[in-house]
Amino acid sequence: MTQMDKKNLQQRIGILGAGQLALMLAQASAALDLEVVCAGQPGDCAAQAAEVRSVDLDDAEAVAAFAQEMDLVTVESENIHADVLQGLNLYPNAGAIGIAQERLLEKRFFRECGIATAPFAAVDSLDDLQQGIKEIGLPAILKTRRLGYDGKGQVRLQESEDAASAWALVGEVPCILEGVVGFDAEVSLIAARGRSGEIVFYPLVENHHREGILRVSIAPFLHEGLQRKAERHMTVLLERLNYIGVLAIEFFVTDGCLLANEMAPRVHNSGHWTIEGSATSQFENHLLAISGRELGRTESRPTVMLNCIGSMPPEAETSVFPCLFRHDYGKEARPGRKVGHLTFAAAEQAAIMEWKQRLQAR
Repeated sequence: MTQMDKKNLQQRIGILGAGQLALMLAQASAALDLEVVCAGQPGDCAAQAAEVRSVDLDDAEAVAAFAQEMDLVTVESENIHADVLQGLNLYPNAGAIGIAQERLLEKRFFRECGIATAPFAAVDSLDDLQQGIKEIGLPAILKTRRLGYDGKGQVRLQESEDAASAWALVGEVPCILEGVVGFDAEVSLIAARGRSGEIVFYPLVENHHREGILRVSIAPFLHEGLQRKAERHMTVLLERLNYIGVLAIEFFVTDGCLLANEMAPRVHNSGHWTIEGSATSQFENHLLAISGRELGRTESRPTVMLNCIGSMPPEAETSVFPCLFRHDYGKEARPGRKVGHLTFAAAEQAAIMEWKQRLQAR
């Protein structure tokens, strides 16, 4: 078979979006003999590893035309409107993405699946917000139902007198009010489900946020009971949604119980450690799942991931640490922006602590 014939047999996977998640999916595709093409804009960071075509992801016709040239499509963000995704050969399906991109639908879906959450109330007006405060109590967090990430689109309320200013700050758009719960840890579970219904799970990961942005992920979070419970919850969601691909769920751990916070219908920041820490990374397993192949093993070693926010450390600084794996997304430095991550074996505690301090100071 010639190289041209081999290329012609490759599945062509379209990714809607061309940011860092698309970049890492494209990097993973090379070993799996898959062709990846991204729909985005010139200069998006996925161009380092894949073809990026200029596509307006709010334009249903443009997205459909892009998808017609692909064997199948997937997403790197849940924020592409579900209406744009209808009718595509899409994994995961548009129904699952539609639930995940609307916080009220998401919370109600968790409850329907028997998964506990923090108390919440729908907010469509200032009167609704004031009533929600009475029902839920304070402190609470007002969140826009759509969009918003890394702490954006959220306002914390401490006093009932804050209601009017909080409603104005979110732009008086449909919101959800969520009660603040005391928790012992924030954890996430990542799993992949293939077309055959096969499911593989990664270990629970402990996550640490600052200013609404994930800073550190530590794998594994060792608790057999919570791991089993999280896997049961994940299985229910994956099967109810007829889900194909990688799904992440973020939980609060409180008094030995799990409260679902949100889910992400895509590869997830808290799973970046799997590139070095697992037998098969989340990116490889997502591609294996959506392309109809057998899923890879998820045996993992203790690993720590540190996000680089705002700017990457100079390469000269990181190169002197042989235990450090550097992932530079090639993005322009900007305050609050995820521009890369560093990964360490968990045994390298001295190096991890040093880099935690260095990154926090940036």
